Amino acid sequence: MANFIIGTAGHIDHGKTTIIKRLTGIETDRWEEEKKRGITIDLGFAYFDLPNGQRAGIIDVPGHEKFIKNMLAGVSGIDLVLFVVSADEGIMPQSQEHLDILNLLELKSGIVLLNKADLVDEDWLEIITEDVRGKIKGTFLEDAPILPISAITGQGFDQLIQRIQNYADQMTKEERVGAPRIPVDRVFTSTGFGTIITGTLLDGDLNVGDDVVLFPKEIPTKVKNIQVHGEKVDSAHSGQRVAVNLANVKKDEIHRGDVLAYDNTIKSTHMIDGKLKLLESSTRELFNWTRLRLYHGSKEVLCRLVLLDREVLKPGEEAFVQFRLEEKTACRFGDRFVVRFYSPLETIGGGLILDPNAAKHKRFKDNILHDLEMKSQGDPSAVIEKALERLSKEFPTVADIVKQSGTQEETVQTVLRTMIEEGAAYEINGKHYVHQVFIEQLEEKLLRLLSDYHEKYPARTGLKKDEIKSKLLQGVSSKVFDSLLAFIVSADSKSFKMVGPVVSLTQFSATLPARDQKIADQIVKLYKTTGYKPMNMSEVFTQLRLSKKDQEIINYLLESRILIRINDSIYLMAEDYDAAKQALIDFIGAKGEIALSDYRDLLDTSRKIAVALLEHFDDIKVTKRLENTRVLY
Repeated sequence: MANFIIGTAGHIDHGKTTIIKRLTGIETDRWEEEKKRGITIDLGFAYFDLPNGQRAGIIDVPGHEKFIKNMLAGVSGIDLVLFVVSADEGIMPQSQEHLDILNLLELKSGIVLLNKADLVDEDWLEIITEDVRGKIKGTFLEDAPILPISAITGQGFDQLIQRIQNYADQMTKEERVGAPRIPVDRVFTSTGFGTIITGTLLDGDLNVGDDVVLFPKEIPTKVKNIQVHGEKVDSAHSGQRVAVNLANVKKDEIHRGDVLAYDNTIKSTHMIDGKLKLLESSTRELFNWTRLRLYHGSKEVLCRLVLLDREVLKPGEEAFVQFRLEEKTACRFGDRFVVRFYSPLETIGGGLILDPNAAKHKRFKDNILHDLEMKSQGDPSAVIEKALERLSKEFPTVADIVKQSGTQEETVQTVLRTMIEEGAAYEINGKHYVHQVFIEQLEEKLLRLLSDYHEKYPARTGLKKDEIKSKLLQGVSSKVFDSLLAFIVSADSKSFKMVGPVVSLTQFSATLPARDQKIADQIVKLYKTTGYKPMNMSEVFTQLRLSKKDQEIINYLLESRILIRINDSIYLMAEDYDAAKQALIDFIGAKGEIALSDYRDLLDTSRKIAVALLEHFDDIKVTKRLENTRVLY
């Protein structure tokens, strides 16, 4: 049986709390002031069992206009609304505002209750029923049943319970999987337990022992205990009202509107993109930078409105907007919101969150509006792609994209697979992802970098990987960068080539000017002549009368692998070096080890050269030293 939550709505004194008490036996007015004044001020919570044994949670909301923000904090996650209208008064101002709010939040199902039916005659009841039917036309309650009841006498309650049971039986509520989150609507402490929060669990399951985070302050904590309708459970499921006992966090660190969720599944934000619809019944026009109150989940936050596609938003119109929040919140793509005017307080509109972690936009930008239009169609792929494009320079993981986009992990993985198949995204090093646009931009930067380098240093074969990293992507790890660079070179082999650690343009070949080539030939002749008894490099410079600028010639010989550097002074021809390395490996392979004197005699060289070579091969892990001998590494 699906979990579901019932919520009340309606004008003050129309009997919402009394109806709940009749249904459940629970008094939802908890505060002394509520009982003294006879009105509901804050949210109240109850539950009852239907005839088939299914348990339904109920949220009682205040009806007074001064406490609309408390009402808004309780309606997220409601599946079935009991819209209460007093039979002797009919639709009143707060009835209409509650109806507007529920409509803006796109609730789907409800039952209209004409309470206090025992106080009116049949003729009046018929008139009120027709009046209410007219007022709810065009709303989600248009086809809802209208039941005359009395919370005092119990009239109509058998029929009401049966209607609720029918709804529960027919309910095809989509099971929301993925990372759980709970908009906190109440926080308190309990002796022996500590800090407890309550709320409706949206998405997925929550388990005792889970590591969780309180957003937007990003306070880490752990789930110690969970209760659902007063019963201790090991796991809670989406759609249930839950009380969660948290570890290592104080009551005064948590506030209504905070969100409990897994780390890296949601992100605190100061900016939200959305599509806002102004109520047709509103008497206000909204201009850019209007100060508003934004309601999302159980959170109320002050904000400034940025109109992205127009100068003024008139009643009944929709617009793409950005909310610049005065304090952080945390939400997900596709969440609904309501806005109220800053002062005087009145509900004026609501809509859909399109980017829960938006970047700051300039107004009237076609590309921004196009992206928002795509997102407004309800396809999360546009949100995920934009998040990937924005994060690519940080080489995000799936968890990073989930957090930035405010979408579910399973959805992110599906979209990434599709993007990779279509060539719009790439996987790097097994767990990092980048957007095609990022790769194209990086290729352009690398092309310019190598072109400039080849022009400045025509004798050098190219740039080493660590040099490219320091110039293009300093922050990324060497492991990820190496994978990225290898991917770019292999994907665009027409432009780039890599030999060992050196990258160059494919069509480039290092060349020396005629004068430098003549000197290079002289250097090669010297080293070919001396073999394993090479001259010191400083002696080469002296004999050939070279200057510091001629070091470029040596670099050319090294990068072309004509010469091999052993240490600052000693160099060998590449063929001599390779032969010396192979002779060393063969000797140890046959004898098991080699002494310095053995290697000196093997090469017919000096002790100094033999020592330098053995230390070099130790450094590059061909051999390792054991007291006075070497063995293979």
